[in-house]
Amino acid sequence: MIRRSDILLLDVGGTFIKCSDGRCIPMPSGGSREQIAHALRAAVSRPDGTGPREAESFTPSGECFPQPGTTPQPAPRRIGVAIPGPFEYADGVFLMRHKFAAVYGESFRTLAGLPEDTELRYMHDVVAALEGALSDPAGLVRETALVTIGTGLGFAHTQGGRVQVGPTGSPARSIYNLPCGGGILEDAVSARGLRTAYVRLGGRTDLSAAQIAQTAFGGDERAMQAFSEMGGTLGDVLAPLLEELSVGILLLAGQVSRSLSLFERPLRNALDGIDVRLAPEGAVFRGLAARWDTPDGFDTTQR
Repeated sequence: MIRRSDILLLDVGGTFIKCSDGRCIPMPSGGSREQIAHALRAAVSRPDGTGPREAESFTPSGECFPQPGTTPQPAPRRIGVAIPGPFEYADGVFLMRHKFAAVYGESFRTLAGLPEDTELRYMHDVVAALEGALSDPAGLVRETALVTIGTGLGFAHTQGGRVQVGPTGSPARSIYNLPCGGGILEDAVSARGLRTAYVRLGGRTDLSAAQIAQTAFGGDERAMQAFSEMGGTLGDVLAPLLEELSVGILLLAGQVSRSLSLFERPLRNALDGIDVRLAPEGAVFRGLAARWDTPDGFDTTQR
């Protein structure tokens, strides 16, 4: 029987790769092939506790911070990878144009320098998060949707208590490209959307989404307004979709969503009657780990 401690799980995002052993590797998803490959190779190597390494650690709240270095060791034999799409989840091939563009059409295994005997299983990050949330002891007794707000905007939902996915392993429905204000929803609801709104309202041009959140919590009215507008926009676009899907619970995940209190009120006002809450901590890793608990190990069509 495979022990979960024998498996390394990776949550590959546009800014960081979070590792189930507590490391957090900077990921330059808009960088060169060499930079992306370097980050992947750092992530699949396990440290032994001594010497320098190029990595960080993250707190339970998801914030990354520098950690004393260690020397990387050979990769484990089993690795689960949660990664956004488009991506070929059966074979592990990058198909994204908006990020990871420098490695389009290339294999995760090759880029990460992994031998053929390494067992790799891939899963869409939003699907993994919702799968993991469904396994939480608290349970979700109504149809549930999950929205991730970070570098991009992700969405997944359940039907009959099962996460709905398409034939490629990506969520069955998407929201990032829904029409919104002359553009698409991701233009307004994402880290870059937040920065755009903050600058439009007269804020500084050099702040990241995380820094804008800090200024909002500190009382900056422009930052607070940017978050409020984002919440209202998301709620207005989601409301008819969630009604169509009979969703009763909306979970929020992703780095921007960690500041839910800054945009919760306008979001709830637009989604009258829907239970809005943060996704449980570690949901992505729980969803990934479940791939080793099923008889066939990997199934993109039924879960």
